[in-house]
Amino acid sequence: MTTSERPTTAFVWAWLPGSSEPAVVGRLDELPGTGPAGRPTHAFTYGRRYLAREESLPLFEPELPLRRGQILPRAGLELPGCLADAAPDAWGRRILEHRHGIAGGSAVELSELEYLLESGSDRFGAVDFQASASEYVPRAVDEVSLDELVSAAQRLEDGLELTPALERALLRGTSIGGARPKALLQDGDIHLIAKFSSSGDTGPRVKQEGVAMELARRVGLDVAPTRVVRSAGRDVLLVERFDRTPGGGRRMVVSALTLMGESPMTGHYVTYPEIADQVRATFTNPLETLRELFSRIVFNVAVGNFDDHARNHAAFWDATTGMASLTPAYDIDPRPRSGQMAQQALAIGRTAGERDVRRWPRESRFAVCVAASREYLLEPEEAREIVARQVQIIREQWDDAADVAGLTVHERRQMWGRQVLNEFAFQGLHGR
Repeated sequence: MTTSERPTTAFVWAWLPGSSEPAVVGRLDELPGTGPAGRPTHAFTYGRRYLAREESLPLFEPELPLRRGQILPRAGLELPGCLADAAPDAWGRRILEHRHGIAGGSAVELSELEYLLESGSDRFGAVDFQASASEYVPRAVDEVSLDELVSAAQRLEDGLELTPALERALLRGTSIGGARPKALLQDGDIHLIAKFSSSGDTGPRVKQEGVAMELARRVGLDVAPTRVVRSAGRDVLLVERFDRTPGGGRRMVVSALTLMGESPMTGHYVTYPEIADQVRATFTNPLETLRELFSRIVFNVAVGNFDDHARNHAAFWDATTGMASLTPAYDIDPRPRSGQMAQQALAIGRTAGERDVRRWPRESRFAVCVAASREYLLEPEEAREIVARQVQIIREQWDDAADVAGLTVHERRQMWGRQVLNEFAFQGLHGR
């Protein structure tokens, strides 16, 4: 596609609450040379007919309020965050670039609208992007087997050519975020994300995430249901989607990055206490939500998940009430360590306050969690009880959870005491 043929407009369709069919909501227009580093930004405009509908609702009130005229994205963003959350990420972009014959490091690149309009329609949340304002045509809807998907992902990673059928098989999963290989499946009314091992993995990453998600359920966290299976000789983690409803409906979901009004470039400045502030202001059941958020932080420390950045937290957005609610946890991914010390992607405490938190607000230690507990409206003693309970359950049920995830004896030894309940996590707790 030449530069002159590239799209400059995409129409945004959305599944409104209670609907099983999408409706055209508005238009996304490219504004060349107006964004960061001279890249285009994309302005959103609600359709006049949509605004005239009695049941019209804002996509995400803090960012795209229901009004006439162009709405520019927040500073530092190329397009509104609630729409960027539905865009393909590293893995999806890689598939689309392969489709266009764009090699890594090439000066040729696709425009943001091309990524939106060519990726699969079964994307994160309740929006999709179309070239037409009058006809909705879903892309990449062919059902294929898990074995075919595994084989296609492996061929792409190996730099091998894909048949048209295998390319179409992978295309459906381009609309789901993340850098690791994945695809989308459907089992009756259950919608699944299939996460594959990667050629660059240094360990059994699929099974490690599987055991972490299993342990998270056992300690009482609200997590997406998962299971580890074998397909085409490889491990696959199947994750049930929480953004789909029976009968074909979809739920509006926004990442914590979007909730906090940050861009991918500034997302590392987001902290858990700032998310807690947002919970108190705009979430239903804030006390329960804060306890759940704190418990997730403790669990991340317990299992060595340092990939807890703002895109790996999300909330359902209820446009009828203007309130949010925490989604089930996902992407709990234990990471290998080069040493004992580790830090979370998001600071657990603020940069001012308790001494322990002021000096080391990101350190992956239970003591830092306890010191920051009042940020989550918990007393330190309640926080210690949460830590103690999680540690006890992990110790007691580790082998059983590892069995469920299919970890070998060697793989368990590699994780235990390293990613899972590393000694560093206990430093400073109860005088240790």
